[in-house]
This record gives sequence, structure tokens and C-alpha cells, in this order.
Amino acid sequence: MIPFNAPPVVGTEVDYIQSAMGSGKLCGDGGFTRRCQQWMEQRFGSAKVLLTPSCTASLEMAALLLDIQPGDEVIMPSYTFVSTANAFVLRGARIVFVDIRPDTMNIDETKIEAAITERTRVIVPVHYAGVACEMDTIMRIAREHKLWVVEDAAQGVMASYKGRALGTIGHIGCYSFHETKNYTAGGEGGATLVNDPALVERAEIVREKGTNRSQFFRGQVDKYTWRDIGSSYLMADLQAAYLWGQLEAAESINQQRLALWQNYYDALLPLADKGRIELLTLPADCMHNAHMFYIKLRDADDRSRLISWLKEAEILAVFHYIPLHSSPAGEAFGRFHGEDRYTTSQSERLLRLPLFYNLSATNQRTVINSLQSYFA
Repeated sequence: MIPFNAPPVVGTEVDYIQSAMGSGKLCGDGGFTRRCQQWMEQRFGSAKVLLTPSCTASLEMAALLLDIQPGDEVIMPSYTFVSTANAFVLRGARIVFVDIRPDTMNIDETKIEAAITERTRVIVPVHYAGVACEMDTIMRIAREHKLWVVEDAAQGVMASYKGRALGTIGHIGCYSFHETKNYTAGGEGGATLVNDPALVERAEIVREKGTNRSQFFRGQVDKYTWRDIGSSYLMADLQAAYLWGQLEAAESINQQRLALWQNYYDALLPLADKGRIELLTLPADCMHNAHMFYIKLRDADDRSRLISWLKEAEILAVFHYIPLHSSPAGEAFGRFHGEDRYTTSQSERLLRLPLFYNLSATNQRTVINSLQSYFA
């Protein structure tokens, strides 16, 4: 079976994990944590990067940091992973879903302003497939209405918008280092990018169970105490050691994924030109990171037939997401503003193909040949 995904392995991870084990510091904020955080701060230009156990934890941390209260409203696309909404629902917020753009599957920036009410506090753009949302428009709307912007950049590490790294444009950005992402911390992991310097000090407190423990270890205070609400949002240094091996090789991983992505694009473009499938659209201002390669079929039935065809060839292809607004929890904790013109219809057509760092050229050619046979 050719899997849909396999966690990236570059070869140095075991040595770094052994080094972490020998350091006597396995919990959070050890040497490898500091290396990873500093690397991202310098590479991406964020005021402060804090590693977390997952992107889910980063989103929850952002909701705490922004003091989201019961009855507050948060605007986001319905076509996203459940954690995007859950983080704010846990604080009592109501989710306001708006439609997506069919070209990028990202939030339609032209639908946001009409969804704003006196209760709106946050806009959450989700950079689907590592392709940027229209951030200039979103940030302008946020400024005019005095709203926070939290970028769900779970899929956006090493991607950019007009030269700026995804996750560094809004007030807070959230990364994922889950095993399905381009870079992993050994299976799970995330990072909170605090881009507003005014939020940095409190972000450290929220991440450290509401204490000023980080200041204590830097020698800034002689003891640490409970100062605020918070939770345990530290990544273990053992995981950070694995992640460090990945970040050291980030450029080569990125180039390999881009090459695999381009192979798919070149091979399938003739089918798109004939109108049989649709391919991902890349806006001119966006540098993507080859997080995924997807195609759009005619409808859900066409997609199901192709999935079965590929499964017969021992190839695993998958789809996601079921739009959140049509789920039981989405109906209970949110509402859809305006017309669902594209969210549901486009989600039913999308199919993701195998794409991961260690995908061999032979296996990718097998996938391409199987697709071409199906459409023939």
C-alpha cells in the first residue's frame, strides 16, 4: 500500500533525542526548545515563538491570551479542522462561519465585514494547504473594527504572503508539527507565534500554567508565583530534539516536497486543461510550501469512484473536512453567516493525493499512472 502520509525522517533525529536524554532536561524549555524557538524567530521574524504540545494547544493558548469571554464572537471559515473552532468554544465564544473562496479553499475575505457585530472579537484566517489567505484585506478589516487576528497556520510552515511568513502577519500565529505536517516533533507538536510585542510577557505566563516561571529561570525574579490564568502548554524537550533535526533540514525538506508537488501538477495539468479535474490555484502573492496536492472531481460520486479505483491499486487517497457548520457541534456552538455557496459543494469534490517527504519517485509515478488510467 502506498500510504497517504508518512512522517518525515531526515536521519539526525535519534542522535538529538539521545543528546536530550543525556542532558537531564526532558521537560519543556530545555536546550532544544530554545534552539527551535530562536530558529523560528530569526527565520520567520516573529517577536516571540513558544513551542507547544500541538497546534490545538496553541489555538487554545491564543484564546486565553486574548481573554475570550462567553458570548464573544469569532469569525472563521467552516472548512477547517475542529480545533480551530474548539479553542474558542472552550472559552464560551460563539463561532460565526463565513463562506470560502473556491480557488484556494480559504476564507472569502469579502464576506468577513458583513459578519461583524458588536460582539465580534477575533478573525481566524486558516491558510489551507499552505496557501495564504488575503491577509492585507483581513488585517485592514481588523484594524478598522479593532479586532484581533489569529492565524491558523497549521499547514503553513515555510509558506509566505508577499514575502512575510505565514503565522507572522496576524497578532498571533499557530503552527502544527503533527506527523501529517511538513515538519514534525515526533508525532505531535505546535508553536505559538506572538507577533504583538505587548502580548509576549503574558503569553509566557499563560503557557506556564499562569505563573512567571520563565522569568524566574531567566533570573528576572527571585521566585515564581501564580499570576494569571493559564495551562500547561510546554512541548517536552525530547520532542523538541526531534523537531530540531527537522528544522535543520527544513530547506531540503521544502525543496523535495515542492519537487513532488510539481511532478503531480505537470502530469495532471492536461486533465485540468480538458476540464476533467480542477487543480489548486496559487495566487501571485503567495509562496506555498507543498503541504498537500489535491484535485477536485466533478462531484462526491466521482470522488468516491476514484478513491475506490486507487484503493484497488493499493494507493490511499483521502478527503477532508466535513464543514463544521453542518456538524452537530457546529450547529450548537456557531452559525453560518450568509450563503453557503462554496463551502459544502467544494468540500465534496476535493481529494488529497499521497505527498510526503520520503515518497519515492517510483511510488509517485505509480500514483500518477493510476490516476491517468482512471481518467482514460
